[in-house]
Amino acid sequence: MDNKSNFRRGSVELLILHLLSQKDYYGYELSQTIKEQSDSVLNIPVGSLYPALYKLIDAGYISDYKKQAGRRLVRVYYHIEESGRQRLHTLVHDYNSTVAAVQQVLKYIPENGDMVNDG
Repeated sequence: MDNKSNFRRGSVELLILHLLSQKDYYGYELSQTIKEQSDSVLNIPVGSLYPALYKLIDAGYISDYKKQAGRRLVRVYYHIEESGRQRLHTLVHDYNSTVAAVQQVLKYIPENGDMVNDG
């Protein structure tokens, strides 16, 4: 089991909403942008991305619309709604608070320098 997957999975909503706050994207474009911007550290397969997008639509945070992208190709684009912007603000605040708290714990060194031995 990949221990990093739960942490990354929890970030998907935040990443999607952030990118959609910049412009409208279609699904594959979202997936590729996340991969490229994270130097391939975050690779969200489209099969995992679409359930997250549908969840955000059901919650009213984003909407979708179809746009012709060639003679036969129709793409579904996703657009952030005002409630999605509010949700993004909350998620960013929560993320920053969590990162700051984790960093505080990681900096912690007991004053007496004694290390706890588990064994």
